[in-house]
Amino acid sequence: MRAERVFAYGAAAGLLGDLLLGDPRRGHPVAAFGRAAGAVERVLWRDHRGWGALHTAVCAGGAAALGLAATRAVRHSPAASVALTATATWSVVGGTSLAREAVAIGRALEAGDVEAARARLPHLCGRDPQALDADGIARAVVESVAENTSDAVVGALVWGALGGVPALLGFRAVNTLDAMVGHRSPRYRRYGWASARLDDLAGWPGARLTAVLATVAGGDPRGAVRAWRADAAQHPSPNAGPVEASFAGALGVRLGGTLSYGGRIEHRPVLNGAAGRAVRAGSGDIDRAVRLSRRVGWLALGVCAGARLLTRRSLTKGRTS
Repeated sequence: MRAERVFAYGAAAGLLGDLLLGDPRRGHPVAAFGRAAGAVERVLWRDHRGWGALHTAVCAGGAAALGLAATRAVRHSPAASVALTATATWSVVGGTSLAREAVAIGRALEAGDVEAARARLPHLCGRDPQALDADGIARAVVESVAENTSDAVVGALVWGALGGVPALLGFRAVNTLDAMVGHRSPRYRRYGWASARLDDLAGWPGARLTAVLATVAGGDPRGAVRAWRADAAQHPSPNAGPVEASFAGALGVRLGGTLSYGGRIEHRPVLNGAAGRAVRAGSGDIDRAVRLSRRVGWLALGVCAGARLLTRRSLTKGRTS
């Protein structure tokens, strides 16, 4: 079986597995990687960019090497290759858990239980929940759904289409390292620099595809394009900007503004401020963001699998012409 079909069948099975099973409560491969990366950090940590770059290379390179070894071990068995791709896809995507957490917070807000919503918010993002009212929590959830659609679903599929299982695992490793050490705290400002920059590079194609698909799948394509073009570049993240702006335009809401993150107050630009309304708790905005995220994820699978198949056919025709 050709590699493009292995990816298409395996990635589809992996996404379906995520839809049906979600993340396991114990023994998740990403959690195991996080523990291993933490152990490496305890050995290597120095307040220096070079040591941080070594940490990134060891951890991300190790994950990709593991994927390469597994791919080679099953290369003579199409069924095993599909199963490996499915398992890797399931282990690195997180669309179902993302949706479950978002919906749970939304239900708490609808019931008027702001404290329950605050208690669940750290499962979804790193905002300081005590600094947020009900509407602020709802806005944080919508922003997190948008950003994590790119990080936890689309980006992984893009890299899986480009490089198979090694790239799938490598992308998730890079993204996890950024979450662990890529923030600008005193401990990680230099040590986490390499992880943060590599995550920006790795996330670039998935973020653009996510923005395009949100524009196509959302309720207001013109609004999504307008918000993307007008506001994305103002966001401090080169990847979250296009994704959050396109989601804001597609949903007809405003995102961004002042937030508290890790004890720091940040004043981010407002996205879709001219045409959007404020996100409101109990208005259904969270549910609409979740539905858009799911549509984007499945569309991304189709785009990635189709692009790989077309590339293969183009290369084959080029060799025979």
